[in-house]
Amino acid sequence: MLKLGRGYKGRAGMRRYDPGVLVWINGSLVGEDEASVSFRDHGLVVGDGVFETVKVVDGRPFALTRHLARLRRSALGMGLPAPDLDAVRDGAWRVVEGAGDDAPGDGEIGRLRITVTGGPGPLGSGRYDDARLNVVIALATQGAPQGTNDVAVVPWSRNEHGALAGLKTTSYGENVRALAYAHERGASEAIFGNTAGNLCEGTGSNVFVVQDGELVTPPLSAGCLAGITRALVLEWAGGTERDLPLGALADADEAFLTSTARDVRPIRAVDGRVLPAAPGPVTREAMDVFAKRSAEDIDP
Repeated sequence: MLKLGRGYKGRAGMRRYDPGVLVWINGSLVGEDEASVSFRDHGLVVGDGVFETVKVVDGRPFALTRHLARLRRSALGMGLPAPDLDAVRDGAWRVVEGAGDDAPGDGEIGRLRITVTGGPGPLGSGRYDDARLNVVIALATQGAPQGTNDVAVVPWSRNEHGALAGLKTTSYGENVRALAYAHERGASEAIFGNTAGNLCEGTGSNVFVVQDGELVTPPLSAGCLAGITRALVLEWAGGTERDLPLGALADADEAFLTSTARDVRPIRAVDGRVLPAAPGPVTREAMDVFAKRSAEDIDP
């Protein structure tokens, strides 16, 4: 059995990995020292799994129902059995409520990670016929979103026709490589185009651009993830879904990223090219509307 890693201190004394006091694994709450999965876990071996990251504000998970619905869609899209969402919801609340003094404090945001893997499997791509899902839920603390983002467009494409297109899977190697590419260039997020040469998404974010006052985001058919924050921005602030050439991002009047960790964050520069405004008026309105509506309803 492999132990789940403990936290450690980074160069600036910041805790880089902090799973909290309790971890929920397959229906049981255990201390982080007891949390373990088999070395045969298929999520570990080949990335055969799906996940959700849920924001926790004032001790309550935000948009949990939407996240659980997407977790189910991703699992079915991977060919995995649908997880028991009632059990997962109960586990999420038990982890949040059990954090106690280690729960995110004032001004801090919780990051609840729900991971579902294919369970024990062979040391290859095949699955055992009788394998059972492993479900792991843990809580960490993250800083509240702030400031602007510089982004870098990577030289690799998302395959909008691929088997995993639009699914939130644990197969994140492509994202790790792309984000490292962006960091090497002084950017905080990497942006992908798709095989058609159109704008797609970031490694962990959706992208909106403003053209002549119109708010536009790529459609799901472009291969991007059906982001929870993306959907709420479209519902609350409006906007149009349509294909955009990859170069439209650098040519935009304004642009912003959306994600669970960021909420709505302006893009300042694309590949070093500074946009006219960050935030501009359309972005500012989207930020304000999202902040207001999300504070009014914890599970929209």
